[in-house]
Amino acid sequence: MKRIGILGDIGSGKSYVAKLFGYPVFNADIEVAQIYKKNKIVFKKLKKKLPLYFNTFPIKKDEVINAILGNEKNLKQIIKIVHLEVRKKMRFFLKKNYNKKIIILDIPLLLENKINKKNDILVFVHANKFEKSKKLKKRKNFNKNILNNFRKIQLPLDFKKKKSQFIINNNFKRNSAKSKVSKILKEIL
Repeated sequence: MKRIGILGDIGSGKSYVAKLFGYPVFNADIEVAQIYKKNKIVFKKLKKKLPLYFNTFPIKKDEVINAILGNEKNLKQIIKIVHLEVRKKMRFFLKKNYNKKIIILDIPLLLENKINKKNDILVFVHANKFEKSKKLKKRKNFNKNILNNFRKIQLPLDFKKKKSQFIINNNFKRNSAKSKVSKILKEIL
């Protein structure tokens, strides 16, 4: 099984590009949302560590946002707790898809949390700063301070780009991204 890790800035279109490959995708953002909705153990751990912010189950996005904005250290504590569950879900995903030719890892902190393996194929999704900003501002719950806090814990984009075997310049046009993905697949299969 070949593992393709999708890298890039927040709002660059990583999840969109990941789906274009047409193989099973592990999307960490979706898994985190599910953990907040369904995992009482994570809720109890967060409530114990950050009782000022986490009071109700399921965890609401506003509680997470308030915790992150309340103190810069809170984000790292949240990640530490939630990330353990994300790793478990990823291991299950990998076992379930072990017989697939390719799997896609859409994990924002893939390199930062040392989830990648030496033989992973890394694809960096680059997007114009203005286009990213326009796209991000359309998101529900967009908050520039939250965005900046997340960027602070990420490795520099230039580093991620250098680590990548492939770069997709995402202009947010379906045919353009699709043809770039097709070229990558032809090269690695």
